[in-house]
Amino acid sequence: MSNPYTRIARLKEAQSFSEYTESLGIDLPFDETLQVGTYAPLAEPYTMKNGRRIGNRFCILPMEGWDGTRDGLPTEFTKRRWLNFGRSGAKLIWGGEAVAVRHDGRANPNQLMIQDHTLSGLEDLRTSLVDIHQEQFGSTNDLFVGLQLTHSGRFARPMLDEMFGVDPELPVLTDAEIEELIAEYVRAAKQAHELGFDFVDLKHCHGYLGHEFLSAYSRSGNYGGSFENRTRFLCEIVAGIRSVAPGLEIGVRVSSFDFPPFRPDKDNVGQPQEYLDEQGQYPYAFGGNPDSPLEIKRDEMFSFLDLLRSLDIELVNLSCGSPYYNPHIIRPAFFPPSDGYQPPEDPLVSVARQINNAAAIKAKFPDMAIVGSGYSYLQEWLPHVGQYVIRNQMIDFIGLGRMVLSYPEMPADVLAGNPLARKKICRTLSDCTTAPRKGLISGCYPLDEHYKALPEADKLKAIKAEL
Repeated sequence: MSNPYTRIARLKEAQSFSEYTESLGIDLPFDETLQVGTYAPLAEPYTMKNGRRIGNRFCILPMEGWDGTRDGLPTEFTKRRWLNFGRSGAKLIWGGEAVAVRHDGRANPNQLMIQDHTLSGLEDLRTSLVDIHQEQFGSTNDLFVGLQLTHSGRFARPMLDEMFGVDPELPVLTDAEIEELIAEYVRAAKQAHELGFDFVDLKHCHGYLGHEFLSAYSRSGNYGGSFENRTRFLCEIVAGIRSVAPGLEIGVRVSSFDFPPFRPDKDNVGQPQEYLDEQGQYPYAFGGNPDSPLEIKRDEMFSFLDLLRSLDIELVNLSCGSPYYNPHIIRPAFFPPSDGYQPPEDPLVSVARQINNAAAIKAKFPDMAIVGSGYSYLQEWLPHVGQYVIRNQMIDFIGLGRMVLSYPEMPADVLAGNPLARKKICRTLSDCTTAPRKGLISGCYPLDEHYKALPEADKLKAIKAEL
């Protein structure tokens, strides 16, 4: 079944974009005219509570390339990506990419790790990024660079065990093992601080371990059940970091809502799976409504941000769901990855859901520095929507993910008032996801000349031709 929705590239006029969003029944406002200069909304600095200044409102989201070495070190592909982050002009670099705190926490065999033997490689990534930013933009005093710390955990919920072929006999982490893992996070954060990173992100999104704890409603012991127990993992890591790395800022990227897993129907259109309990509820989704699984319920998310505020955590990065079991809500795309499904709603509906959910959270927590996600699908209209939401205090930072792979200079071009390089704009072709799902490194094979020239580009074409 072909995708029935209108491509963004065809909506070239403000009126056509506005009329199309209205036809979808969504609230997705935008500014028709972009402002340029020191006082433009997207160029406005953000001053944190500690006085630290972040130079503009663009944020680079964590972007993994599945291109580290088997022992967790960066390669030239990794370094090139981080250099592009520095060239982007964005002043908030959220974590660079997910870095596992130990070997058994890697999401793939080429994920970066933070261990004694990888420290020099991670330091080189950070200094290379900072140096190229200094070279191109003249100052790094207002550049804020973090490192995302993660453990991939396991898909511990029964329906995900079945869906992803997880051995049902594989045990969940015991409370004692969790305490050992917390010590690894604290050690890793201290090392990141010593390497010069401005902050660490304690990843709580996308089905990985931190996110699993938030939705561990049925887990027994000290780390499951009650809200206090489900956030104990985070609280104990934060307490440890404060004791060994005073002055290191802490951020949290969190899936602020979740839906049930989706799978393709006979027409390859994604449909929610029926995973209801005996009471007819879906009680597994943090930020979801147990009685209506495709609705957002923010009560626990508000409690979570209250907790972050009490822990003196100001930096929050909002995402949703998981790229593995409901990718259309987190990563709206016109063309799904190889193991995905055709979107069950126009991707602009998914974009609007993220933006408006983030706005509701920002309205409740005006004193927190909040990053929004889901903007890349907007393509030419990304800066127009981004300017509107910043200007109206619906969010503090515009997070860019896939767009940076094909068009890393977009923030710099927008801030300078340059015309967008349309041939570089991400069209959500999803090759950056299909490639690693098929064992190749991730990158923008359709638009990035560097990746176009790789042997992997031909392998990817052959793989897609067989799908």
